[in-house]
This record gives sequence, C-alpha cells and structure tokens, in this order.
Amino acid sequence: MTTDTAQLSRVVESSFGRPNVLVVGDVMLDKYVWGDVDRISPEAPVPVLRTTRQSQQAGGAANVAMNLSGLGARTTLVGIGGDDDDQRALDKLLLEGGITVSMVARPGSPTTTKLRILAGHQQMLRLDNDPPASECSEASERLLRHAMRALPEASVIVLSDYAKGALNQRICRALIGEARRLQIPVVVDPKGNDFARYRGATIICPNAKELAAVTGEPSHELKWLLSAGQKMVAALDLKCMLVTLGERGIAILRQDSITHIPAAARQVFDVSGAGDTVVALLALSTAARIPIEMAVELANRAAGVVISKVGTVPVQRDELLGVLAEGGMMQPVDKVLSLESLLARVTAWRSQGQSIVFTNGCFDLLHAGHVSLMEQARRMGDRLIVAVNSDRSVRYLKGRRRPLVAERERAQVVAALAAVDAVVVFDETTPLRLIELLRPNVLVKGGDYTQHDVVGAAEVRSWGGRIELVPIVSGCSTTGIIERSDESRSIGAQR
Repeated sequence: MTTDTAQLSRVVESSFGRPNVLVVGDVMLDKYVWGDVDRISPEAPVPVLRTTRQSQQAGGAANVAMNLSGLGARTTLVGIGGDDDDQRALDKLLLEGGITVSMVARPGSPTTTKLRILAGHQQMLRLDNDPPASECSEASERLLRHAMRALPEASVIVLSDYAKGALNQRICRALIGEARRLQIPVVVDPKGNDFARYRGATIICPNAKELAAVTGEPSHELKWLLSAGQKMVAALDLKCMLVTLGERGIAILRQDSITHIPAAARQVFDVSGAGDTVVALLALSTAARIPIEMAVELANRAAGVVISKVGTVPVQRDELLGVLAEGGMMQPVDKVLSLESLLARVTAWRSQGQSIVFTNGCFDLLHAGHVSLMEQARRMGDRLIVAVNSDRSVRYLKGRRRPLVAERERAQVVAALAAVDAVVVFDETTPLRLIELLRPNVLVKGGDYTQHDVVGAAEVRSWGGRIELVPIVSGCSTTGIIERSDESRSIGAQR
C-alpha cells in the first residue's frame, strides 16, 4: 500500500490529535561509553578504548514513552525501578522529555541498565545490570494500582514487556480486561514464549525472532512463520498482529489476510530502539483511528530514522516530517497550510539542513511577472514559502474593488506552481509577524522595491539571512491588467 505523503504529513503535523497515552512496562537506563581504539592492551590481547564521552538514554518502556512524547502525545509512564542513582537519572531524562512519571521502587533491586561500549559506530561490549528474577508482589501490586488510576484518562495503553518482571500475567490480564471494559485499545510489545497473557489486546507487535519462539516455526521460514502467527490472531482474540521483519519490512496479520509492507530503505547503524519506535507509532495511530496500513507506513518511516543513528534514540516529530517530505511531490491543495502546520513543516525542512526562502504578495490575477518572481526565488534556496494576503488585507491595501479573486482560490493557484513548496494566507497588512515566526534564510521581493523598503529586512539580516531583489517583468502588473480590461469594456460600450 502506498499512502499519499501529504496525508501522512498532515497526520504527523497534528501530533495525531495529541492523545493521552499510558505506557506500562519494564523501564531501563541505556548507558553509553564512546571512544576510539588505536592499540591492544599489553596486559591481555584486548583492545584499549580511549574514552571520549559518555551518554545516557531512556530504554525499554521508557524509550517507548520518549518516542510518544517526541511525536506530540501526552504521555504517562508507569514502571518499576530501583531507588538508586540510575533511577534518578532516568527520571530526569523522562521529565525533561515532558513525560508524567509514576515509578514504583522495588526494595533491594537495582534499576535495569545496559552499558554499551562503542568504538566509533561499532559496539564492542554490552554490560547488563538486571534485577533478580524473583517477583516482588508488593511492587507489582503498587504498579497495578498506579496503572489502574491512570487508565481511564488514556486514549490508548501500551504494554512494553522486556521480561524484567513488571508485566506478569496478573497485571496483563487485569489491565487488558479493564481497558476492554472502557473500550480503550491496547498495543503490546510482547516477550517470552507464551502470548496467552496478552489475550484480548488490540494489537501485539512481536519481531520475527519473538514470534518464532512462540510458534516453534523458524524465523527464516517466513511463509510458515506468518501463517502460524495468523492463527494466533483468532486464538488470542486480537484485532491484528504486526510482525517486524527487520530489512524484510513489516507484516500485518489478520484472521483473513496477511499484508506485507517492505522496509523503508535507510543506512543502518544501530537497530536499538527501532521496535519501541514502531510500537509508539502504532499506539498513536490507533488512538487517532488511523487505518493500520497507514500506521505501518508511518512506523516504517520512523524506524528508518532510528536505525540510521547510533544508540537508543527516540524519533522526533520534525524528523519524521523531514523523511516524509523527501518522498514525492505534493498536490497543490496539500501545499496550502495553516500557520501551525507550516511551522511544523519548516522545522522538518530545517532538520534536513534545508534553507528557507520567503516571498509574499496579493497575487490577484496571477501573471507572468508573479511566476518569474517565484521561479527565481525558488532557485535561491531549498524550499519556497509564499505568503498570500487575505481578502480583508487586500481590500485595505488596494481598495474596495479588490481582490477580484478570493483568497482561497488565489492560494490554490499559487500552490499549483512547481516552484512553490508551501502557501499560507495572512490577514495582517504586512508579513512581518510571519517572517519573525518562520525566520527565513532568504527574503525575496520584486525589483520595484529597494532594500530599505522591504518589510522584515532588518529582522532577516539579524539572524544571518539575506534580502534578494529580483528584476520585474516589464508590463506585468495586476493593476495594469485591470485598467486595460476597464478600458476595453469602456471602448466596447461606446461602440
């Protein structure tokens, strides 16, 4: 399935309607030591890492929450940790990410951590610090109470299971049962060799290896693996199962169909966290009632962003918009944007290192001079934004007889030009507020202006931008066209 890129972009720009998402599961802190290797130790035949920096990222269920927050969701995270420095470091990352944290301390147990040692982009070693396998019933009961309190306010719940003890069978059954009673969808990132604890969830999202462990089918025998997974959809009373297949893409399993969507081609540096990103996109899409095929396409694109980085790094809304903007031309109607959507798109373009060009005008009766202006402006940067005066502001500037063409139609005609990437209608008599909000790299006006006359020139120069004046096409003006039309009608009437 190929979904319209503009449609996908609109969904992401709206932050999926900013749903409330509850994440419950195994949290962890991912630690990284980065450095260079240029010699072997004289003490033993092992490489010596010269440390250059250290970093920390939220992992497990906490990474799912960070992805959700980065994409615009209001996110609450419930999990179990240790009352230690690692938990406090994780809490700090989550709070800085705008996440509401409801953490339960498990006495005498450490916070789950994964310490990765990297030389350049190459991982040399991973050191895990896990809590003991024995279950703490008191911590589990407190986690369940916290989750149950948050559940009624949620648009969707994510169960992120890393088999670290947070999601035992009792908790899964209780949360799924209550969510079904409240008609709240449940998205599960599963673990283990028995998925029965997730019975009644909306979607579960195993990878090929996890599904193979449950079904007994080899992960490389895709036909038999997906067929076995499809049978589980009915057995577990699921809406569907989504299987991530790495470089082979993603499969959607329903009771009556199997749909395979190829992977988005990206350079792979690190697959850490890609599954968390897929789960986050599915949860947001489910909350927004987006068709599963569209959700998978978005998840595919987002996972492509994540695997092109090193380490567990959540995707941001602007990064996803940037990736969507790479794919294909948009229809004219999709270029006419609200200010909010335009700001999101500009941020996405900037995240791709693209320069922004801005021009504005009434564009009442589009003529060759307008087209020439916009074509020349487009060559001065990567993206061209055209601001079109509203009907009210045109009347203020040009008189009661204008405009001849309504603002909506004027905007659509401008958007139909191949040189134009985005159009926005503004109601003020000058575009100064827009310029200050968009902060273009280049501000373009016609050669009938002087540098001193251009509104916003000083502001653009203040952030390092420049002003460009392009030659006007002789004899081309809307006023002139109207005057000639009036003269023709007058002569015709006299005859």
